[in-house]
Amino acid sequence: MKLLEINNVVKQYSGHRALDGVSLNVPRGSVYGFLGPNGAGKTTLIRIINCITAPDSGEVLLNGKKLTLEDVRNIGYLPEERGLYKKMKVGEQALYLARLKGMSKADALKALKYWFEKFEIQGWWNKKVEELSKGMAQKVQFITTILHKPELLIFDEPFSGFDPVNADLLKREILELRNQGATIIFSTHNMASVEELCENISLVNKSKIVLQGNVAEIRATHASDTLQLRTATEFQLQNCDIISQNIENDVCETIVKKKDCGSNNEILQEVMSQTQVFSFVEQLPTMNDIFIRTVTK
Repeated sequence: MKLLEINNVVKQYSGHRALDGVSLNVPRGSVYGFLGPNGAGKTTLIRIINCITAPDSGEVLLNGKKLTLEDVRNIGYLPEERGLYKKMKVGEQALYLARLKGMSKADALKALKYWFEKFEIQGWWNKKVEELSKGMAQKVQFITTILHKPELLIFDEPFSGFDPVNADLLKREILELRNQGATIIFSTHNMASVEELCENISLVNKSKIVLQGNVAEIRATHASDTLQLRTATEFQLQNCDIISQNIENDVCETIVKKKDCGSNNEILQEVMSQTQVFSFVEQLPTMNDIFIRTVTK
């Protein structure tokens, strides 16, 4: 089922069309990647979903109904440009932001205690935001984004400022939120994270959607017909190009470029007639490869 529907949205600024007939559907309970180079239109659409600005034409539906300002209470938004007040104390500010989202003081304090303990940041409660590193401030803003348990979460470059350990912590929390029923829009330039987290994506370039669909299906569609085999010995193939063949630690690793050499099963049978096969993998392009190929062609 679709939680969020974007239908033919157009947004024009003076002399520049930021969005040009953009449409996408975000399935309920999924992590959806919204990707694109800088200036492609991602931030404009995110602002429209948050009712910060309005489309010139087209519509945005949440739960099948036209999006209204009241719906923003059910959205959690972590922008790329962080928005914490530097002179306020961390706990005071987190409580203030929770109350703005409609939480009672008691519920907010209970939830904040849980998340501050989970992230091991209890000692930051009375610190001013300006005393925190970028990564520390990012943890606080992540907590304030998810605290009121919104049904739709929008994360714009959420791993910015994080070391690999804390980035991995955040990835696990994002997946856990999805498992608990949240729907997540994830905007990033880190294509490895897209492969880890996203089931579906839309890629916007120059204000238009240029690629859309399931991540696994997109990678399979862009396959380069290259195989990687690990075998006991070298082998020959009748109608395929062997790009490289190297033996190391008693294992032969071979890269094969398919041409008119039959199906994968036929190739595998030909190899098995000559040597023992340890692994047989069709190499798929990374999302990073596909991103670059799509936006530069």
